[in-house]
Amino acid sequence: MSDQTNKPRVLVVDDERNIRDLVGMALRFHGFEVVSAARGHEALEIARSGMPDLLVLDVMLPDLDGFELCRRLRAEGDDVPVIFLTARDAPADTVHGLTLGGDDYVTKPFSVEALVARARAVLRRGGGRGGSGSGSLTAEHAVLTVADLELDEARWEVRRGGTLVELSPTEFRLLAFLMRHPGQVLTKAQLLENVWGFGTQSQVVETYVSYLRRKLDPLGPPLIHTQRGVGYALRPASDG
Repeated sequence: MSDQTNKPRVLVVDDERNIRDLVGMALRFHGFEVVSAARGHEALEIARSGMPDLLVLDVMLPDLDGFELCRRLRAEGDDVPVIFLTARDAPADTVHGLTLGGDDYVTKPFSVEALVARARAVLRRGGGRGGSGSGSLTAEHAVLTVADLELDEARWEVRRGGTLVELSPTEFRLLAFLMRHPGQVLTKAQLLENVWGFGTQSQVVETYVSYLRRKLDPLGPPLIHTQRGVGYALRPASDG
């Protein structure tokens, strides 16, 4: 691969050539390096090669649909950011895509400018594959601590009572935001804006809070508390 540029590398996957061309042209104009694929299996092999920093992924592909492609990557431990780009606009599809490990969900028809902005936001949050790149964490990030819960942003590690807790990138970002505001009730809108970088169905927040509780609660008293009709706060149970 050429070292002449540090452009973010995007894999655009869509079986419609006009969509691939349109998205690719817009991304290149705004400083991205673009590779495209028309089929899911082809995209899976490119993604496994470690080439892309981001996938813009159609859901309805002729051989391997985008949801299954994302599920396979996540099952293999690959946290490359994924933006789903699809005509499937039902709320249940959006929630399904995001809970599979997608980072954003854009429905067709779409604004190419808005898509470029979302691509930038996703890369800013995740720092690209493996946390490297322009969004990577620096030594300024300390270890966050609430009760017996510790989150090390530089190492991307979470421990509770000394036990390592395996979290997905989205779970990690959500927990980090809660821990930066200990005891504060954060609304679902605040969490969507600061963790996902965009507004979507509140069910996504509820789903990811349940994922965190499922992993943290077996190791000690509940830390994430629900303020009915408002949102969530992270605090030790003794704090009421």
